[in-house]
Amino acid sequence: MLAQRSSRPPPLMALNAFDPVSGKRSLMPSSSVFLTGQAEARDSPEKGAQCCPERATHAHRALNRIWREWRRLLQVEGDIVAIKVDPPTLWARMKGPVGFPSHSAPPEDNDSFEIIGDSFKGKNMVDVDCINASGRNCSPLPEKGFSNMDGPFQEGCFNVLHKVLNSVEKLCEAMIAIPTGRPTGRVVAIIESSPRRDTVVGFLNVKQWLSFRENYKRDDRNNKNFMPFLNHECIQLSPNDPKFPKMMVPVGGLPYCIKKRLDDGDMTIEMELVAAQIDGWREESFLPQAHVMHSFGCGGEMEPQIAAILFENSINSAEFSPESLSCLPHDSWEVTQELKNRKDLRNLCVFTIDPSTATDLDDALSVERLSSDVHRVGVHVADVSYFVRPDTKLDTEAQVRSTSVYVTRHKIPMLPTLLSENLCSLNPGVDRLAFSIFWDINLSGNVINRWMGRTVVRSCCKLSYEHAQDIIDGQTDVDGYGFPPLHGHFEWQDIIGSVRSLHEISKILKEKRLNNGALLLDNSKVVFLLDQNGVPCDSMRCEQKHSNFLVEEFMLLANRTVAEIISRTFPDSALLRRHPEPNIRKLREFEAFCSKHRFELDASSSSSFQRSLEKIREKLKDDSILYDILISYASRPMQMAKYFCSGDIRVSENDRSHYALAVPLYTHFTSPLRRYPDILVHRTLAAAVEAEEMYLKHQKIINKENQDETTMCFTGIYFDELAAKSEEGRQALLAAALKHRVPCMETLSDVAAYCDARKLASRHAEDAVGRVYMWVLLKNKEILISEARVLGLGPRFISIYVHKLAIERRIYYDEVEGLMVEWFEMTSTLVLSFCPSKRIHRRGSPGKFKALEDVALVISPCDLESEADNSAIENGDPDPQCQNPDSILKSRCSDSKIPPAFFPLTVRLLSTIPVALYAVGGNDGPLDIAARFYMSSYFR
Repeated sequence: MLAQRSSRPPPLMALNAFDPVSGKRSLMPSSSVFLTGQAEARDSPEKGAQCCPERATHAHRALNRIWREWRRLLQVEGDIVAIKVDPPTLWARMKGPVGFPSHSAPPEDNDSFEIIGDSFKGKNMVDVDCINASGRNCSPLPEKGFSNMDGPFQEGCFNVLHKVLNSVEKLCEAMIAIPTGRPTGRVVAIIESSPRRDTVVGFLNVKQWLSFRENYKRDDRNNKNFMPFLNHECIQLSPNDPKFPKMMVPVGGLPYCIKKRLDDGDMTIEMELVAAQIDGWREESFLPQAHVMHSFGCGGEMEPQIAAILFENSINSAEFSPESLSCLPHDSWEVTQELKNRKDLRNLCVFTIDPSTATDLDDALSVERLSSDVHRVGVHVADVSYFVRPDTKLDTEAQVRSTSVYVTRHKIPMLPTLLSENLCSLNPGVDRLAFSIFWDINLSGNVINRWMGRTVVRSCCKLSYEHAQDIIDGQTDVDGYGFPPLHGHFEWQDIIGSVRSLHEISKILKEKRLNNGALLLDNSKVVFLLDQNGVPCDSMRCEQKHSNFLVEEFMLLANRTVAEIISRTFPDSALLRRHPEPNIRKLREFEAFCSKHRFELDASSSSSFQRSLEKIREKLKDDSILYDILISYASRPMQMAKYFCSGDIRVSENDRSHYALAVPLYTHFTSPLRRYPDILVHRTLAAAVEAEEMYLKHQKIINKENQDETTMCFTGIYFDELAAKSEEGRQALLAAALKHRVPCMETLSDVAAYCDARKLASRHAEDAVGRVYMWVLLKNKEILISEARVLGLGPRFISIYVHKLAIERRIYYDEVEGLMVEWFEMTSTLVLSFCPSKRIHRRGSPGKFKALEDVALVISPCDLESEADNSAIENGDPDPQCQNPDSILKSRCSDSKIPPAFFPLTVRLLSTIPVALYAVGGNDGPLDIAARFYMSSYFR
């Protein structure tokens, strides 16, 4: 398999970015990673100190590497490092918004200790990943292993491991005793270099280099001290990621096209994003050395930014290789040859419900009424594993990509289009191979019987979520414009009846799931409206509707059912998915936030958490924005859901459940066109189904003509453990596992870790592209006036939440010309007054201060009164080109329906204030969105 078994030493403590001023890295208690092999325990410090002797090999290899590389090393973001933790008395103090607890007592033990760690900062609901707000900056590539080395740590390595674990326990105790303390330490060794060294994106400082070169040419005698530097001619690279230091790039190693433009004095290179790799960081150098590979294009344009994001996250957007494409069938392939091996469901009313723009249709639904209180619900998932065979070039490339990446108007598929949009996609009116699951569900939501197997289906209709919602709401004008065509002998009454029946059943399933302790953190999302050129022209909030939940409930049920089956039939080699409990420190912060604002919260379990949120929602029924903010805050303690192998002993029994879904077993089965783990799960399920058929055939129990009445020993509701442990059962399971190439535990564990990393990288890319679209929207608008809620206050800055764009920003108002700041800590109240005659000098910089325009957009009330006059600009009189930028800006503010605030401005927590948002960066640095107060005053 591509993802080789990694013997990387387990990270023990998460680190923040390197501070070039202090020379230290800060440790994040909230992101603590303890000695648990490759698995991360992002839980409470109490749980992190647990360990077992099987991990001694990891510690042995790690300590040997430290011994061999013991020297002064310089590290970058993402490196696996060994650190020496400072005594608790030297720890920094955690900073946080108003209202969070700040009481602690330092422990008496002031000893420092060494520890190994990882240097990092710390979409659908079926994945239950959208509830996570922060996660590990995972390596996007398979990790390198360690070679076995002889060294001074070989003897007595268990004693050394014991000392390391004692250090971990000591650090945990200190972190518990000082909840507001931020542990600090010194890096003493690099265990493994970060793959992020190979995917650096930034800008070249061309002006500085040209200026330096010209100065040197004018007076080379006075620049003798710089001769060694100039012999190599280096140019500075400023990375977009602030966690990386600036880098030096040898000019001689630049690509020819870039070097030629430099020689010609082309200053526009400075506005272009470039891709670079870090070559090393010598001890005598203040900055690491890198080399540039190519230019993406102008940093102020959308396409170069998206290309840079894909590069930064190691997302392969190239065409599929000829070797992979050679594994595909001909596009005229038909299912005829498979009919004899599958159950024929082509006469069943099957249809898909997906986003209107979807082209890869993974799943379809069906429903039949068996009696007055029992319905047979079917989920039919594209049988991708039939086309993607194990150990083929296509399988390898699918694993490398691991997931499809969806960015606005861009789709980077995991599989070739012939499969993802044609032969595997459950398109209407064509025969397709599927894996089907049927449940007989009563009115209480209980499954009284089930069947699963490989089938042939023919979808009769492709519904969008909007179509399904109209049917649920009773707004069905099927003869009007907008509804899709029907295929086969079915009529619209069949579709309408099926959707409404599925909706009623899904409500029962959802209610039952919530009663069993499930947690829902649903929040509206920002979607961008695009013009005909694909450029964002506006944004809006989009809420999930009943049709979304309808599909979600049956996908969740399918994933849970398959997880139960494969974990019972192949207990050591089933690919499952777990969701850890929330991060304790962040959860306590959220509890403190709720307590301060008089919201009752019980987060002792997922069920009590959900009940508390429902009560808060009822309390805030007239303030949906504040509830959205609260849900956003509630998401922050949630950790990343992860894949794992059922046979991996490093994952304890208590950590295998899914916290948000409140189920003991879960996996991914329903999206094989866009997730590689689903393909592996399909193979394992196919092996279970085939092993059952082989066993029953051997026992002469199977009835081929009436398969629904067949006794099911492995895939039914009741698992026949005696059959599985019998000689015939074990032989059947082994033969099926070998036929379908079910991976072993070691391989599956590595694939799980790699797929987690790729999923996280794809999410980072999708989020980053969303920020690019938001930046382009504001750049085109020049300025956006919006309301914002105050989340944090202090004497120096204010933290705000802009609901329209779902972003948080800060406005710094200390030492501003003409602005008087009054901060009342007892009542958490801020008063800003405008004093035109006031002049403030910045500390440490005599004569310098911030201009009021840096923190506030101040317009005169006269400008607001002249709105009717400004409307003449739109009618062509006077010519807008004759207007100066300031008047155009004021006219845009006048067009806003949001009135400005007035001085003196009194601000309290959770109050609403008007702000002005605008885009910064692009051609001269990383993209960002800045915010200013939106004020009105006659003195301007």
